[in-house]
Amino acid sequence: MRINQTLSGLSALAHEGRLGLFRLLVKAGPSGLAAGEVADAARINFTTASAQLSVLAHAGLVTNRREGRSIIYMADYDAIRSLIMFLMEDCCQGNAEILGPLVERASRAACCGEAKGAPS
Repeated sequence: MRINQTLSGLSALAHEGRLGLFRLLVKAGPSGLAAGEVADAARINFTTASAQLSVLAHAGLVTNRREGRSIIYMADYDAIRSLIMFLMEDCCQGNAEILGPLVERASRAACCGEAKGAPS
């Protein structure tokens, strides 16, 4: 992952509302949620949700597709993994005591995402 992509992703997540929407989409899984459902679940108006989702999409953390009249937003699991891996790339000089739990947890998350049909 390039520095600019990392900065864009981190900047997009450095907002309480966007972070909440992002976490909601991660929990929703690869099938995603319609923009209206996202707004309802977050208890915010549709216009605000749409603007925040656009920022996340521009940062490459979420994708969307049109289904009829709805726009369905999904977390981009490959982008999430790339962001996390970039942040952890030079971590701790390979210290297994520190990296072990992180790798284990990341493996469980990746496994669960794949089981639900998320891209690997």
